[in-house]
Amino acid sequence: METTQEKTFVSSDGGEPEIPCAADTLLRKLWGQWKTHVIYVLGEQQACRFGVLRRRITGISPKVLTTRLRELEADGLVWREQENSIPPKVTYGLTETGLAVHAVLKDIEKIKV
Repeated sequence: METTQEKTFVSSDGGEPEIPCAADTLLRKLWGQWKTHVIYVLGEQQACRFGVLRRRITGISPKVLTTRLRELEADGLVWREQENSIPPKVTYGLTETGLAVHAVLKDIEKIKV
């Protein structure tokens, strides 16, 4: 009987495991409800304000949208620009990496399942 041994990748600093595949790293950043939808809508709208984004993504709560935008910004897929006015004017858009992900999502959309 043959057994396969599972490889684990341990980081040198003891934190998150090192992942040798760039695609896996990107997919981990996209993992989570609404993230790909936010990227898709931002790619279609170019840059837009929070309220516009919330209206375009039906069914998402403002809290969840804020959380997803922060996560995507931390991962380098979304940029955020805030004007110091009353009320603050916040605009979101896709970074170069985010635009590349949007292009892939558009290609996936063409596949008939």
